[in-house]
Amino acid sequence: MSGENVQEPIDLTSPESFVAGQEVYDRIEFGRCQDVRAELDAALGITTEQN
Repeated sequence: MSGENVQEPIDLTSPESFVAGQEVYDRIEFGRCQDVRAELDAALGITTEQN
């Protein structure tokens, strides 16, 4: 496992993450969210390497 790029976990409880998640949730409620996972990943700064 040496040389493997280890990502730091994202703190989903931080105020910034909460606000970002709430904005996506609001879009879901109003039917404006097409791809929940993609929007949450983008809002929280999650890259495909971290999934």
